Amino acid sequence: MNVLSIQSHVAYGHVGNSSAVFPMQRLGVEVWPIHTVQFSNHTGYGSWKGRVVDGPAIEELVDGIADRGVLQSCDGLLSGYMGSADIGNAILSTLARVRALNPAALYCCDPVIGDIGRGVFVRPGVPEFMRDHAVPAADIVTPNQFELEYLSGIATDTVAGVKEAIAAVHRLGPRVVLVTSIETREMPSDALDMIAGEGGRYWRVRTPKLSLSVNGAGDAIAALFFVHYARSQSAEIALIEASASIFGLLKRTAEAGSREILTVAAQDEFVSPTHRFPAEEI
Repeated sequence: MNVLSIQSHVAYGHVGNSSAVFPMQRLGVEVWPIHTVQFSNHTGYGSWKGRVVDGPAIEELVDGIADRGVLQSCDGLLSGYMGSADIGNAILSTLARVRALNPAALYCCDPVIGDIGRGVFVRPGVPEFMRDHAVPAADIVTPNQFELEYLSGIATDTVAGVKEAIAAVHRLGPRVVLVTSIETREMPSDALDMIAGEGGRYWRVRTPKLSLSVNGAGDAIAALFFVHYARSQSAEIALIEASASIFGLLKRTAEAGSREILTVAAQDEFVSPTHRFPAEEI
């Protein structure tokens, strides 16, 4: 399996491609990473060095890959943080080129827009681009709860609301929706849910809530879910596998008291998770 991953990148730590690429490689996937930004560290530290890549630079790199005669062997495209709508246009242009050569190629869009407590944290124009262009082009989307509400316009403080919101996102175009973190007023306070929807059915995996604050977990979840879905063609199976790996990764990170997720130290969690949780149809 060959995946083109177009995301941000940091030299130190694990967000964007530096969070998504290694887990996919550990699962045996050949990954072709293209970086939309090259920063020293993630912006959660408050200061960083580096530069943002523009859309034409991304398309130039894709041209180089195409020159090798391998673009037709690309099985999927994964995108995450988009620094601008210009970058988004380059990603969708790349998707069109890949699908022209391999119509079966999947597109997984992690619609990075914002988060509960922080609100929208991307540049102006990016949320609208995600909603109006990137998400409709995707086969799979992996929003968090805040992004699900933005894309659907529906409150998600109940399970019924979450299902209604997922259905609304399905109507935008994607056949599979994974909500990477959900808390509703019906849930116990010490738990966290991940919910996936496909074909009018919905599955939930509930895990214990961990006490930690890190960046990059959503990038890893999207990558893990994408690979497992591509292989199984089942949102239920992909949810079970991805949730097990991400819980193990975050549990190891919390136990170590690390500011960065332990992507390398906890790498066995990607192939042999130490904790597994059942998926419940809801």
